[in-house]
Amino acid sequence: MAKKTIKATRTLPCSVVLLSVQTEEKRDAMTATAMFVSEDPPMVTVSVAKHIVSHDLIERAGEFVLNVASSNQVDLAKQLGSTHGPQVDKFKKFDIRTAKASKVKAPVIEDVFASLECRVITSMTAATYTVYLAEVVAYQVNEDLKPIAWFNNAYFSLAPV
Repeated sequence: MAKKTIKATRTLPCSVVLLSVQTEEKRDAMTATAMFVSEDPPMVTVSVAKHIVSHDLIERAGEFVLNVASSNQVDLAKQLGSTHGPQVDKFKKFDIRTAKASKVKAPVIEDVFASLECRVITSMTAATYTVYLAEVVAYQVNEDLKPIAWFNNAYFSLAPV
C-alpha cells in the first residue's frame, strides 16, 4: 500500500472561520483560519492574502468579524474559499443571511457556531499575506451548533472527546 504524503502545513488542524468585513461602500466574506493569541485580553490572529477583496476592506475598515463556521456550513465555507473578485457580491450569490454586529460595521453571518467581532491592533507582512492581530471586542456563541475544523484538505465536525 502506497504511503500518503501530507504537506507540512496540512498536519496542523485549523479552525474554519467565515471572515466578514464591511466599509461604507462594500462588504465581503471569505473563508479563513484563525487562532487565539490571548484570553485576557481576548486577541486572535488571521492571515489574509493581499490580492483578496477582503484584504483591501480590512485595511480601510480596521475591523472584521470572525464567524466560526458550524457543521451545517461546510458548503458555504467551500464556496467562499473558491470565489474571488471585486465584482462578486458573495452575500447575494450564496444567499448569506446576516445580522447586525454590536460593536463593528461588518455583518455577523447567521447560523454560525460563534461570531467574534474584532478590531485590528496591528499587522505584519508575511510573503503575499498580511497577518492581523486583532482584539475581540464582542462575541456571541450558539452552543446548540458544532464548529468545524479543516485538516489535510477535509472538513471535520468537532465534538468533545
